Amino acid sequence: MTGLPLWFVERQQLEAAEITKRPMPNDRPGIALVGCGGIGKFDGSNASAFGDILAVCDVDASHAAKAAERFTVEGRVPAIYHDFRKLMERDDIHVIVNSTPDHWHTLVNIAAARAHKDVYAQKPLTLTVDEGRHVIQAVRDNGIVLQTGTQQRSSQRFRLACELVRNGRIGKLQRAHVFLPAGLHGGPFPTSPVPEGLDWDFWQGQAPAHEFVKERCHQNFRFWYDYSGGTMTDWGAHHNDIAYWAIGLVAPTHVEARHFSEPIPGGYSAFSEYEVNYTYANGVRLQINTTKDDSIYGEHLNPKGQQNGIRFEGTDGWIWVNRDEITANDRELLRRPLPEGAERLYLSKNHMGNFFDCVRSRQLPICDVETGHRSATVCHLGAIALRTGKALTWDPTQEKFTGEHAPEANSYLVREMRKPYDYSFVS
Repeated sequence: MTGLPLWFVERQQLEAAEITKRPMPNDRPGIALVGCGGIGKFDGSNASAFGDILAVCDVDASHAAKAAERFTVEGRVPAIYHDFRKLMERDDIHVIVNSTPDHWHTLVNIAAARAHKDVYAQKPLTLTVDEGRHVIQAVRDNGIVLQTGTQQRSSQRFRLACELVRNGRIGKLQRAHVFLPAGLHGGPFPTSPVPEGLDWDFWQGQAPAHEFVKERCHQNFRFWYDYSGGTMTDWGAHHNDIAYWAIGLVAPTHVEARHFSEPIPGGYSAFSEYEVNYTYANGVRLQINTTKDDSIYGEHLNPKGQQNGIRFEGTDGWIWVNRDEITANDRELLRRPLPEGAERLYLSKNHMGNFFDCVRSRQLPICDVETGHRSATVCHLGAIALRTGKALTWDPTQEKFTGEHAPEANSYLVREMRKPYDYSFVS
């Protein structure tokens, strides 16, 4: 079953009719796009339906130029910036779309907050758990709206799955099983001259300095721990966020992991094929598997051999959901309406639209800064368990590891930022 049940669609139409917008003096806010690669131009296109892109910024001059050309409207060319801090000074820019690589998310978000600009922030919200607390504080201190770009929260299939799970439609939830695509595994890679127009030092930012390797930069940055967390924080940031939404607890209490292939020295450093297992205080288990090689894991538990998605398993049945479909062991689980008084989750039909609605209303968006931080934390815990190879105990309240192996694991919660690209860079 790929469609949504009629009862769910009808209820959403009624709820949507109740949502009102508060007009603002300028109903076309000024937007700056920071990070103009493929995802950046995609996010910019979505944002341009709700505001005017007045500026673009990238440390790769070719990316910035292409974005400026793309977002030129009726001869009005967006201003091009190399340093995002400069565009923060403009009073006519109200919104920042932050589509930089993961290791730049935090400093751009904090700079925007301190400049009192609202932010659409690409996922994962941060590179480390500690950075999340800094971003939350900046958002709260300056009263801005921040939407984390985990857009599956605005997908009706995922919302339906989570509402059904939260309301006991499959009985007591026992396990959420997430399937992620495997990462890249390759190397060693040779160095090469820095491409013309790319400020390689600025691109590396807080990360340790390296000679230029094209596989480190742009679209493949996700497979290096210097800049990201592999598929665990890429696709994992989406699916683990939905598991977090359905489970309803802020974080697990235990995590352990194993990997199935060692990174090649001089090659991609993030583990490409792995399994991660979490346990929550209520006994629910969250299991993550990559799915590149079926022989590693044996028979898949997801239907139709899907390469990514989430299977929720309860005492009375299961629900499978991804971006293409929602199905269950018994279709009646989906067809039967939830009763009056059932728990309802935040309604958003358009993730970027929800953000701009909240820019106007000053309400919390569907994936606000705290939600984005908690979602990213689940991913970071998995990456840390993979990197340590240890079974770990997590305190969700103190946001630190406790017990055996805690000192080693806690060392991954924060990392030294290479100067000058530390917090003082945006002070």
